[in-house]
Amino acid sequence: MATVEMWTFKTAQNVDLTGFKVEATDGDIGKVDEATNEVGGSFIVVDTGPWIFGKKVMLPAGVFYDIAAATETILVSRTKDEIKNAPEFDEQRYRDAAYRDELGGYYGGRDSQSR
Repeated sequence: MATVEMWTFKTAQNVDLTGFKVEATDGDIGKVDEATNEVGGSFIVVDTGPWIFGKKVMLPAGVFYDIAAATETILVSRTKDEIKNAPEFDEQRYRDAAYRDELGGYYGGRDSQSR
């Protein structure tokens, strides 16, 4: 089961992240299409554009290691391949606890690259 920490920002956020660029440890993955700041349930949905054929991916707040408001960039502690291989984004279920548990288990099971 996903822990609350996987779905919680490491620092308080009072910035709308929609439109921010998202970078994995090895390069750009797209722009934020949707962002939430729910207590214990924060995430972003990233439109990957041509990177993975226009698909969207959902990233829990716990994988962010920095948010640079000045450059509107979110840095995540996962590689492009880890993100590409995550459970497929499901527009019908992405707000359901079971889907979040599955996704949180995937990302929580990876070694975090704290920076």
